[in-house]
Amino acid sequence: MARRKKKLTPEEVESELREMDSWREQEQYKAQKKELENVSVNVKCKTPGQKTLVKAIRSKEVIFCSGMAGTGKTYLACAQALKMLKNFAKYDKIIIAKSVTAIPGEEIGFLKGTWEEKMEPFMWSFWTNFEKLVGKAETSRLRNMGLIEVWPLAFIRGSNIDNTITIVDEAQNITKSTMKTILTRLGKDSKMIFLGDSDQVDLKRKSDSCLDFYINKFTDFEPFGMVRLTADDEVRNPLISKYLAKLAEIEKNDEKN
Repeated sequence: MARRKKKLTPEEVESELREMDSWREQEQYKAQKKELENVSVNVKCKTPGQKTLVKAIRSKEVIFCSGMAGTGKTYLACAQALKMLKNFAKYDKIIIAKSVTAIPGEEIGFLKGTWEEKMEPFMWSFWTNFEKLVGKAETSRLRNMGLIEVWPLAFIRGSNIDNTITIVDEAQNITKSTMKTILTRLGKDSKMIFLGDSDQVDLKRKSDSCLDFYINKFTDFEPFGMVRLTADDEVRNPLISKYLAKLAEIEKNDEKN
């Protein structure tokens, strides 16, 4: 006599489906992590300040770094994020975001397209750094696999972010109130890295900027890492630090007169 199969209840069917979805997600995650095995990131710090930044990224959950252009802050953050994504199972992906406050006199007007297409012109500083690290084809592959994602700041403000390394550039143009909202979205097994230049604040009220506020006020808060890169950490072109020093001298003399 044939054995009759037990009929599942709706609750049991739902439970079985959830288990299948969970299994698929785990298998997909394993496949993505396996793809990272061939990703090689070899970067050496060139200055004491860069070493301080890398140490902070490795050891802290939240990092704030201010430094002029050419100090390597974005390059090093991208490099460390790729290394941690590859080597630590708790991280599922990298999120990159940027404050896109318009510079007075350089507004580009309305941009057509989806939010992804609108964000793309602002993200080139990230993509060029990832391409320097692992090549254009590998960067494209990581994007297509969802291992590197672009998020507007509004998405970060409205989401709890788990198992993720988030890098936010142009943090000097994020207000203190917005930063408070962003930081309360830090989820389980996650890390947030905020990069910017305190001398390049484009907010109407410069005192609203969060970057200097956090670096100056949270220095004794152990979970946070605070790094300030200087002209001594300039590695792109020595002319940049010389030019900025000369400009500062001119502006100081103008203030006296």
